[in-house]
Amino acid sequence: MKPKHVHIIGICGVLSSAIASAFHERGWKVTGSDKGFYPPTSTHLDELGVPYYAGWHPEKMVAGGIPDFIIVATASGSQNPETLYALEHNIPLVSYTEVLRDYFVGKNSIVCVGTWGKTTTSTLLSFILEKAGFDPSYMFGGISLSQKLSAKISKDEQKTWSILEGDEYKSGPKDPRAKFFYYNPTHLILSAIFWDHADLYPTPEDYINAFKKILVETVDRNKQLGLSELDIAKRILICGDHTILTTLAQENRIPHTTYGKSADNHYRYENLTETKDGISFDIVNGTNKYSVTSPMLGNYNAENITSCFAMAHLIGIPTETILKTIAQFEGLKRRLEKRLVSDITVIDTHAPTPDKVEAGLSVLRRIYSGKIVAIFEPNIGGRQRGSAFKYDNAFQKADLVLIPRLTKLKVDKDATEAPLEAAELAEVISKTHPSVFVIENDDELVRRALSETKKDDLIVFLGSHGFRGMIEQTISLRPQYQSK
Repeated sequence: MKPKHVHIIGICGVLSSAIASAFHERGWKVTGSDKGFYPPTSTHLDELGVPYYAGWHPEKMVAGGIPDFIIVATASGSQNPETLYALEHNIPLVSYTEVLRDYFVGKNSIVCVGTWGKTTTSTLLSFILEKAGFDPSYMFGGISLSQKLSAKISKDEQKTWSILEGDEYKSGPKDPRAKFFYYNPTHLILSAIFWDHADLYPTPEDYINAFKKILVETVDRNKQLGLSELDIAKRILICGDHTILTTLAQENRIPHTTYGKSADNHYRYENLTETKDGISFDIVNGTNKYSVTSPMLGNYNAENITSCFAMAHLIGIPTETILKTIAQFEGLKRRLEKRLVSDITVIDTHAPTPDKVEAGLSVLRRIYSGKIVAIFEPNIGGRQRGSAFKYDNAFQKADLVLIPRLTKLKVDKDATEAPLEAAELAEVISKTHPSVFVIENDDELVRRALSETKKDDLIVFLGSHGFRGMIEQTISLRPQYQSK
């Protein structure tokens, strides 16, 4: 693949930074722009040496030469100055989905789809195939703690294998088609369906139909390859614990293999235990039982791991390789990531909405006996007044809730209501939690969190932004409080 120059508008998104790193690794010239920069993606780009700048500046975009093509993030819009410049000067504009289709998708295309679980699943599966010597292309929407890159283009000119996270959201500002349709899956993992993205799918039926269509297309694609129904069933994995998934497969005559906790799954997990060091459980397939250990936290990861084990097993990777690789995989940044383990523990996790807060805190309460101090900043969805009721009991497993100065949001001019501000958010959470405080000064908040903790306690940062260095400050200042 001959190196080229690609410019990425909106380079600091999770997906865009991953694609930037993949092209950079293959020797391409990569430049980018964005309206805002947040760790861990900005840090990741800095470590790789990929240059980017703030704002939309056509003169900067072409200062080092005209790009061969420009990738435009959906969130960057179609009217920003760099996009308009490209249109005026006939510089090719492409979407991420088109880039993934053209440069990443392999002959054997494994796509991980579903409302949740797809990031962890696609990441772990790519790690397993790498360790097994498959040299796959891959892309996932996070930053792995066990891999250098979040996306990679295989050196295999035949593009034999690829693993992609299949997002069901629209492919571009003017393309409402789900991203996963562009990835031409021959193999599919479907983890869950729970109505989401109401702006694109007005009804639950609309949402379900997108997954129905990708299932049918995958079956048809494999039939065109001359595969039998039995062989196709080994390529389509569905979590059998979700009735909506099994019903969807049965009603549409989708050959498939099931995984999950229920006894009737083809690959089922059992005997799950959780500790501060991770999870362990058994996977049963027919008369065979395999012992699994993982350093990842969270009982829900047993389901993710089982799906990866099943797919890797079905495509012929030796079980010893699969199990060894699972034990080595440390997980993803900001997915219950341990940032400090000493007399206290500091954890950073992506939990910007009340449902994710509740799930994360429930996991932590099961494995930590000490006090839990939760520092929370929601995203725009978590600040909507209409969904405020979802905060009822969401912080039940935390002993103390601290709300920092909230990041200023760009509010839609057509919005009928302003988002919740910090004091209002605290009032909402206080309805079902006795200890909620707003601390606008970052230094003061860190000191308060540390002063509240002693040996065996836990501080957890829950949100989607980077917390303006407060995590790093908490870690560096902890020694001053260890005797307290």
